[in-house]
Amino acid sequence: MTASAPQPAPAGTDYPGKTLGIVGLIVAIFFNLIGLIISAIALNQSKKAGYKNTPALAGVIVGAVLFVIAIIFSIVTVVASMSMMGSTTY
Repeated sequence: MTASAPQPAPAGTDYPGKTLGIVGLIVAIFFNLIGLIISAIALNQSKKAGYKNTPALAGVIVGAVLFVIAIIFSIVTVVASMSMMGSTTY
């Protein structure tokens, strides 16, 4: 059995993971980790069916990038608050 290249969906039809990919992309903007997971599931469904799912791929990328930025921001915030606590004088 040979793997077939991703193919575009026929006009007017949905393919597995299409709606979920769009939802995942939107959710990834506001709730990074949840959107990343939803987009990854949609991408996997589309790949199994042999279709290319651009919104799901974008959701994975956006979710991952924003999640990493959120982690870095959290670490910087914690370190900054710890250094402010240590530098107060009485």
